[in-house]
Amino acid sequence: MEDQAWKYPDQISGGQKQRVAIARALIKKPDVLLLDEPLAALDLKLRQRMLIELDLIHDEVGITFVYVTHDQGEAMSLSDRIAVMDKGIIEQTGAPMEIYEAPSSSFVAAFIGDTNFFEGQVKDVMSSDYLRIDIGDFPDVVCFNDKQRKKGDLVYLSVRPEKIRISRDKPSDDSLHNTVKVHVEDVIYQGAMTRFWVSTGEYRLAVIQQHSRFLLDEKPIRWNEDVWISWHADDGFMLERYSESDEELMGVPPTHVGDTNGGEG
Repeated sequence: MEDQAWKYPDQISGGQKQRVAIARALIKKPDVLLLDEPLAALDLKLRQRMLIELDLIHDEVGITFVYVTHDQGEAMSLSDRIAVMDKGIIEQTGAPMEIYEAPSSSFVAAFIGDTNFFEGQVKDVMSSDYLRIDIGDFPDVVCFNDKQRKKGDLVYLSVRPEKIRISRDKPSDDSLHNTVKVHVEDVIYQGAMTRFWVSTGEYRLAVIQQHSRFLLDEKPIRWNEDVWISWHADDGFMLERYSESDEELMGVPPTHVGDTNGGEG
């Protein structure tokens, strides 16, 4: 910022103003720095650069940053630990990976990232490790039985969109893979990935296909096609169902299986 020293506040950019604000807060060497949505007014690429700078500053000064944000991506990329709050009550604290991969409640699963929810009843316990869930008008779903549920128990299951594979060809049969034929309702190409919304009967799911390898001569899956989706039993995570008041707070995402209401978290 040395080359900006003689400029007035209205002559510098939003990112530069944020750098000055952080420097002003750090000059007294506080034990804790509170950042309340500091990047909310910046454009996407500038936010990404500022996140890297904040991470470097944090490593350099070595103090605790308390970072308040509604942007789950910011929280996941910047934090060592995350606290997810609902109506002033902390639902879960933990490392970003723990919060995302092993949410403690349906609220946390829906608020951090996208997910598909299945609601059903345990049809049978296949072994001590896996069970089969009756979803109703949907093929039975096999899931890892980490909660030690028993036959007849009601369960609520979360499956992240990126855990689901999508293809034109039916995957090979495997007792621990869930395989369903679906209809493609919508396709959104996003560069690094393609986001699909697929349905079977009344149920609608979100699927994310990462473009780790993309061939221009390969025919992509299109809208209105019939395709196959599949996911491993270990990629589903059983949760406690949230209350109706929680649904009103965060909105029921359109990716919920069997739900049709939409909203924001």
